[in-house]
Amino acid sequence: MRLAEGPGVGCAVHVEADVARVWELVTDIRLPARLSPELRRVAWMGEADRPLVGARFEGWNHHPQLGEWRTVSHVVELDEPRVFAWAVTDADGRYGEPTLDPARCMASWRFELEPEAGGTRLRLSVRIGPGRSGVSLALDHRPDREEEIVAFRLNELRAGMEATLRGIKSAAE
Repeated sequence: MRLAEGPGVGCAVHVEADVARVWELVTDIRLPARLSPELRRVAWMGEADRPLVGARFEGWNHHPQLGEWRTVSHVVELDEPRVFAWAVTDADGRYGEPTLDPARCMASWRFELEPEAGGTRLRLSVRIGPGRSGVSLALDHRPDREEEIVAFRLNELRAGMEATLRGIKSAAE
């Protein structure tokens, strides 16, 4: 898979709780920071204190190979209680020119919920790009290993997503 193709990955879990309870958890932007191996802290920006299309939140991340960095995420889709999606931008220019444009995001994330067998089917997915990210930095140094680098990053993201989903499932049940 090539970075220009917008590679992505998704995971799903069945949660023995109703959609309303799961929705409450996935729209608490602070929760993933307690569950993810990479995301450390999250805070709403401006007047926002809950998800609304156009609302923004800051995230502080840490990765063993990249160190620490800040992102600004933009809520791009909200269909309560079914979809919560956001685009992550590089406001500080850590990976290239600074941007707050969701169309030039580093990654797009999406929770999807649907009733299933007395509980909720919860999906979490991510798509890398089209903006620059840590993957871009790695490719700057090793363009000949693009497919390996992209696959490695997708595996890291999958592991983090699985941890997040396990944590949400545990909190909901």
